[in-house]
This record gives sequence, structure tokens and C-alpha cells, in this order.
Amino acid sequence: MGHDHDRDYGDNISTRLTFFLVGAGIGAVLALLFAPKSGEELRNDIADATRKGVDRSREAAQQLGSKATEYYDTARATAGEYYEATRERAAELYDTASAKAGEVAATARDVASRQAGSVQAAFEAGKKAYVEEKRKTELSGRTEAAPTYKPEKTM
Repeated sequence: MGHDHDRDYGDNISTRLTFFLVGAGIGAVLALLFAPKSGEELRNDIADATRKGVDRSREAAQQLGSKATEYYDTARATAGEYYEATRERAAELYDTASAKAGEVAATARDVASRQAGSVQAAFEAGKKAYVEEKRKTELSGRTEAAPTYKPEKTM
């Protein structure tokens, strides 16, 4: 908002300066035309007034150029500030997104390792149960294969 005010103020000054210069030029010419002087004096006065008008116009143009440069530099600095702020915000958003992605990946790794551990534990339990059942079966087969007769007692 402050920059709009500065620009309006600068435009207002340049408009006033232009009207002043035009008015001063018209006034000088009218004063010369109505002053009782000889033709040569009149021509010299008109030439002087013209030189002065040109000099004033140059000064005004230089002032306007300086003002325009100042406005340009201010606008460029402001644009640079906005760019820097936008770049910093984008970097923050990227860092936040990267951190979140890292958290999600770590969580997924933890879940996968826990599931892999559960699967491994279940596999080991199944293997152990199989070995125990196999041993029981083998032991029961030996018991069944053992002779069932009792030796006779000798008298």
C-alpha cells in the first residue's frame, strides 16, 4: 500500500512540475512580448528565456529520471524480498514434506520388520511343533514295535 502512495505522490509532483514549467514559459513569452523593448533586445530576451526553459526542462527530466530509478530500485528490492520469502517458504514446505515422507518410510519399515519377525516366529514355532510331533510318532512307533510278549518265568 505504501508503494502505491509513493507512486501517486511522484506522479503528482511530475504533473505539478510540468504545469509550472509550461506556465513559466508562457508567462516569460508574454512578459517579453508586452515589454517595451527594441527588436534585438526582445530576441535576446526570448533566447535567454528559451535557454532557461531548456535548462529547467533538463533539470526536471533529471529529477524525474532519478525518481524513476528510485522507484525501480524500490520495486526491484520489494520483488527480491517477495522472491526470497517465497523461496524460503517453498524450502520449508519441501523440508516438512521430506520429513513426513521419512516418518512414513520409517513407520513402514518398522511394521514390515515386526511382521517379518512375526512370520519368522510363526515359522519357527511350526517347525518346532513338526519336529516334536515327528519325534513322538517315532517314539510311539518304537514302542509299538517292541515285543509285547512277556518272557516265561523259569521255575
